[in-house]
This record gives sequence, structure tokens and C-alpha cells, in this order.
Amino acid sequence: MNVTTSTLSLTVADVTASQEFLTTHLGYQVAMAADGFASLTRDDAAVDIVLLRQGTEVLPAEQRDQRAGGLILALTVSDLAAHEARLRAAGAPITMPLREEPWGERLFQLTDPNGVVIQLVEWVTPSGDEAGAGTWDGNGAGDEAGAEAGTGAGVDAGVDAGVDAS
Repeated sequence: MNVTTSTLSLTVADVTASQEFLTTHLGYQVAMAADGFASLTRDDAAVDIVLLRQGTEVLPAEQRDQRAGGLILALTVSDLAAHEARLRAAGAPITMPLREEPWGERLFQLTDPNGVVIQLVEWVTPSGDEAGAGTWDGNGAGDEAGAEAGTGAGVDAGVDAGVDAS
């Protein structure tokens, strides 16, 4: 199998609100759009996003009334603090402030108008000097202790696209 791109499809109540949020704050561009549908992309390696209006008939009946809930779209970026400052200044709803986890994951979260949680992540050398802390690069590489810590973080983080969301 050769995966040529990754796309996350989200069912939301207001396609336009999520589309505007993602294009305004995270640099996505509209590739295609129609009533109740938008396909968003970026020029870098970020995951593409398809937005579908909740209840649309193109979805199987059992999926029509579902919405994007409990999902975290995580994007790995560089210069995380600058992005946090830029988004805060733009009035983006930062719903979890910037913090650093002991295993070296720096992150903050914002939430779009439909409740989609977007987490921006930057991997750094862990600040603690704990014995056996290990290292982790956020992409699956690291020593045993770092991989152990990072694996849990990566799973919790959702989609880790390894991109700069500027």
C-alpha cells in the first residue's frame, strides 16, 4: 500500500464556521466547496480536512447524525510559542493553555465553533532531569524510555500530522 495523502473527514453542524476557522487561524485553503461540504488542504504535509454537514444524505444513514466529538486533531509545528501568541492575539479560542509534559511534549489546544479540538504540538527535550527519562522526537523515534512515554502521548494526541501550521 502506498498512501499518497491523509484526509480527516469531520461531520459538523456548521460547515462554513469550521471552514472559516481553519482557513483564518490554521492556514488551510479551500480546495472544493459546495452546500454542506468543504475540502480543505495546505501546501505542506498537514492532513487534509473534509467537512460534511451533519445530516447530509451522502453519508450512510447510521452516520448522518453523528458529529465530530471526542476527537483531537493534533498538528506538530515548530515555534509553538509564536503560534500560541499569534492565535491568542487574533482572538482564537484557546481552550487549553500552553504547557509542557514531562516527556517533552509542548502543546496547547483551541476549539473551533463546532467543538472540534485542535491541538498544536512541539516536541522538545524533556525539562525534567529524571533518571531514565529517555528521548522522543514525536515521530516514533526515541530510546526505550522516551518511546514508552511518547507512545501514550501520541495516541492521546490524535492525528499527528508532523507539519508547521503557520
